[in-house]
Formats: sequence, C-alpha cells, structure tokens
Amino acid sequence: MATTTAPSRPASARRTTIALKTLMAGSGLVFVGYVLLHMYGNLKTLAGEEAFNTYAHHLRTFGEPILPYEGLLWIVRVVLIVAVIGHIYAAFALWSRAGTARRTKYAAAKTAMRTAWMRWGGVFLILFIVWHLLHFTIMKISVNPDAQGPDIENNPYQLVVASFQVPWMTLIYLLALGALGLHLAHGVFSAQQTLGLTGTPAKYRRAKATGNAVAALVVVGFAIPPLAILFGLIK
Repeated sequence: MATTTAPSRPASARRTTIALKTLMAGSGLVFVGYVLLHMYGNLKTLAGEEAFNTYAHHLRTFGEPILPYEGLLWIVRVVLIVAVIGHIYAAFALWSRAGTARRTKYAAAKTAMRTAWMRWGGVFLILFIVWHLLHFTIMKISVNPDAQGPDIENNPYQLVVASFQVPWMTLIYLLALGALGLHLAHGVFSAQQTLGLTGTPAKYRRAKATGNAVAALVVVGFAIPPLAILFGLIK
C-alpha cells in the first residue's frame, strides 16, 4: 500500500528562509537603484539653482500627458512603499528565526555586532526617511531661522541650501549616511550571496568589494552637497 509523507519541517523551513532572503535581496536592490538615482539628483545642486529646480520640476512632469502631474513620482513611491514593507517583513522574520536557531558561541559572537548594526541602523534609517520626506516633500520645513517663508519653502534649491546651512541638520544627515553606508555594504554583499554570486573565493571577494564600493559611492555622493553648502561653497 502506497503512502505519502508530508514534507519535513526542516525542508519547509529552509524553503521559507530562502524565500525570505530572496524577498529581502530583491527589495534591497530596488532601494539601491533608487538611492543611486536620488544621489544623482542631489548632485544637481552643484550645477546651480536653475539646474536643480529644472530637474525637480521635470520629475513632476515626466511622462505628461500620458502620466498625470507627479505621476512618475507616485509610481516610484508606491514601488518603494511595497519594497519597504517587504524588506522590513523579511528582515524581522529572518532575525526571529536566527534568534531561535541553535548556534555556537563563536558563530553568535561573530554575527552579533553585524546583526545589531543592521537592525538598529535600519530602524534609524526608517526614522530618518520619515523626517526626510516631511522635511523636503510633504511639509517642506525650513529648519533655518534665517531663511523662512514661501520663497524658501516653494523653491527646492533654496530649501536644500537653507537646510544644510544649519550645522545640526547636516550632522543628522551625515549620521544617516553612515548608517546607510553600513547597511549598503552588508546588504549589497548579502543580496549577491542570496542570488548565488559568491560560490568561489574570487566571487566572494568580488561581492564584498562591490558592496563596499557601492556604499562608498553613495556616502560620498550624498555627502558632497550638504558639506559644500555648510562650508559656503554652494549658496
């Protein structure tokens, strides 16, 4: 008499873990693409007010009349929101599994610091992103007491310049960049690992180098405009 057996729990757990890692890698790569494009846009400040404001305006009118005003931005926002939800869900699910799994003291000590950086760095990034959206997009808040009013708040370039003339605002931004850099260095490497691109020592080193290079590029690229503004190179 033939019998059927249910899949073993370990095999099912492995499949679920792989699915979660794939979700985390895929959503993470969406963020990497967005961050690189956003960095490019921020560097437009180096070209002056007209160039930056023209870029900001074209983001809102891109695709017209096929897309409505700000249509592209809303598509990007929806994709990012879905990716954020998927990334956070996968991250906490994997951390929960890792916390309950058996591991040696050596393995636990080796991964504890990295896990803490990724976890709390990710939380800090989420809080910063909320503030960043309120600051520059939703409410358009000028934190500079010497630069207030509609002429500042409704002018993207002037709002950016006014904001980063304030030292504490620039410091918060740089701290967020530090957290982002650590997150990207590990995340880009982990995504490549999940996608099977680290199977040999050479590929492993290349994946590590790619993660570090992407992180360095993003941190330096994002840091240039606020530091240039803070030190008076951009006015």
